[in-house]
Amino acid sequence: QVQLVESGGGLVQAGGSLRLSCAASVYDFSDYPMAWFRQAPGKEREVVSAISRNGASTYYTDSVKGRFIISRENAKDTVYLQMNRVKPEDTAVYFCAAGRQYYDLTTDARYYNYWGQGTQVTVSS
Repeated sequence: QVQLVESGGGLVQAGGSLRLSCAASVYDFSDYPMAWFRQAPGKEREVVSAISRNGASTYYTDSVKGRFIISRENAKDTVYLQMNRVKPEDTAVYFCAAGRQYYDLTTDARYYNYWGQGTQVTVSS
């Protein structure tokens, strides 16, 4: 069983920065690929970024490439999402998710079995 707790959301002005953290309660965090998803009002959930078990491989959706950075510290059981040059369209609830144990990085939400409660990010223009 994996428990995930996100933090770091809030209100930020367009062009600013924010760092989301996701702390995992799990026996071996490094066994799990991790990802950040987001869901804006009236829209479907979408994958924002994902990272492989050892952090060597990452994925970013086109709209955040060059602005967001995903990273993980396996020694601290934590994954991060550094959000830079944020835009109003980044406003959403952001969810941390853990994939299936020993699996490779994936962007398919069906392969993410564990989810945090979400943290609200609001970008003002």
